[in-house]
Amino acid sequence: MFKKRQIGNTTVKVSELGFGAASLGNLYKKISDDEAQKTLHTALSLGINLFDTAPRYGLGLSERRVGDVLRTCAKSDYVISTKAGRILTPDRNAKVDELRYGFDTPMPFDAHYDYTYDGIMRSFEDSIQRLGLAAIDILLVHDIGADTHGDKDPYYYQQLVSGGYKALDELRQQGLIKAVGLGVNETEICERVMDLGQFDCFLLAGRYSLLEQDALDSFLPKCQQYGASIILGGPYNSGILATGVQNGGVPHYNYEPAPADIITKVSKIEDICKEFAVPLAAAALQFPLGHDSVATVIPGMGSESRVSKTVELFKHEVPDEFWSSLIQAGLLREDAPLPNKR
Repeated sequence: MFKKRQIGNTTVKVSELGFGAASLGNLYKKISDDEAQKTLHTALSLGINLFDTAPRYGLGLSERRVGDVLRTCAKSDYVISTKAGRILTPDRNAKVDELRYGFDTPMPFDAHYDYTYDGIMRSFEDSIQRLGLAAIDILLVHDIGADTHGDKDPYYYQQLVSGGYKALDELRQQGLIKAVGLGVNETEICERVMDLGQFDCFLLAGRYSLLEQDALDSFLPKCQQYGASIILGGPYNSGILATGVQNGGVPHYNYEPAPADIITKVSKIEDICKEFAVPLAAAALQFPLGHDSVATVIPGMGSESRVSKTVELFKHEVPDEFWSSLIQAGLLREDAPLPNKR
């Protein structure tokens, strides 16, 4: 079983290791319904209680699969997190035999951004239907910000300001959701919305990791003052901290082939991992939880074996001397709080 941490000032408590369900939407490759169910049941049996999904993941497929399993469980056994900001609409011409948005999904829908009051409400109601559940614990505004929207960021942010946040707050006040947050890949938008209202958590992908600690400068201190928890997605920085760089292949960082300086840094981290017999992926999973604001780490897991291996890595004993060696080598910031000393 896993220790649990509180989300913000809410009553929601999540296991330190959570389940990212993008893979269950057939991210890059198909998996069967049976395999998806076995994967989720394995996670539940090993004590994972947070399951994060989204309409985007397989254009509804992930939500359906997650709901099919959680529906058979006692509500006390799980926390369900999903996202809002995209509306799925039927697409008769959907090319279901090709990758769409990175997913090999049979779902004949397309997705459209909508952060308005009505858009957030409809997204919530649609997710309730796809999940087949009576409640959602955490609702996250998905992919808001300049990192996703570029020049259209002001347009979509204004939708959130003028009505979208009001919808989130109403759902929370009515008890239909327990926590409100963002699900994004950048810290700037998280800091920006702190002036808009109370967000209980931020699902942040990849911006606080063994490779990146810039969030310590401004973002994480602001989260502590503001009262928001971090759900840490992408702990492997798109794969490079899982595969390493010393075994061949093309390592990926930030969803792209890794640049030379990142490859060099990871290789140096790997050398220290070998010295202490610490798997690189184990260090990557455990490091973020050294910070008090990080409530849980949610790697993607698309098979029973991956769940079991991830749990094993998460529980791998990492000595204090390992972290000290990374700091001494200039590979980890001196002010980074360490897991074994928290």
